Amino acid sequence: MDYQNVIDRIHGQLGDLWKQGRVADYIPVLAKIDPRQFGMAVATLDGCEYRCGDAQVCFSIQSISKVFTLAMVVQRLGDDIWKSVGREPSGNPFNSLVQLEYEQGMPRNPFINAGAMVVTDRLISLYPHPKDAIIEFVRGICGNDDIYYDKEIARSEWLNADRNMALAYFMKSFGNIVNDVDTLLDVYCHQCAISMSSVDLARAFLFLSNRGVNPFDGTRILTVSQAKRLGALMLTCGFYDESGDFAFRVGLPGKSGVGGGIAAYIPGSLAVAVWSPGLDRHGNSLAGMAALEQFTTDIGNSIF
Repeated sequence: MDYQNVIDRIHGQLGDLWKQGRVADYIPVLAKIDPRQFGMAVATLDGCEYRCGDAQVCFSIQSISKVFTLAMVVQRLGDDIWKSVGREPSGNPFNSLVQLEYEQGMPRNPFINAGAMVVTDRLISLYPHPKDAIIEFVRGICGNDDIYYDKEIARSEWLNADRNMALAYFMKSFGNIVNDVDTLLDVYCHQCAISMSSVDLARAFLFLSNRGVNPFDGTRILTVSQAKRLGALMLTCGFYDESGDFAFRVGLPGKSGVGGGIAAYIPGSLAVAVWSPGLDRHGNSLAGMAALEQFTTDIGNSIF
């Protein structure tokens, strides 16, 4: 398969979509980003890489980081994490308080904000220096030591974290948050502010394509079963209340972030990442969704 030709063609066809959509404006720093950017990268398990457009421009990965922290916690706690967070699609906005109250502090899944904060809370209990542990983990799975937190974005997130603070305190009232809420939000805001490129993200999702084994050093991060289950959660919950449409259109497990990034993978084959900051009404990259739909169509391959 000539992946370079495929992504170059997609890059040329989707130019009008780059200018559409709306950047995330509830985080002031993200509101300043030029939406007229697009990058796409493919990394295969046989060591090949393909890229086009702004694929090497770094951006804030936001909720894509939830995949990495969940992998770190599952690696250490196994199925015990599911005593604290569910595995069902939410059907509601990613920062909904209503559903959390109805379900008595038990988040519906680990990819909505409440669920991700429960995961991060457990990570804080597991690692003496959680922010260092997260960045080291991400560097290891993408084979790039030049990955850092964007401190300006982390601070902007912290200063505008009222809704997340409310979610955290509400869960703490039910005993589902163990650590200090300020500490939790500091770590959570930093993990969302990890700065990576589309190339980095495609590489970082290869361990999932490789059924839990990091292809860069051969270490097993997750068991085959754990990797499969993480993929199932991404397919059903990775795009908030647009997860069903992503599965319908693209047919891959993946995760989006309001920074405009989307990463996805084909088990046993490749990982692909797209970045375009303009978002649709669900908070997913407008051009990114279209690009990945065209990608699986053109290569004639998905998980279905």
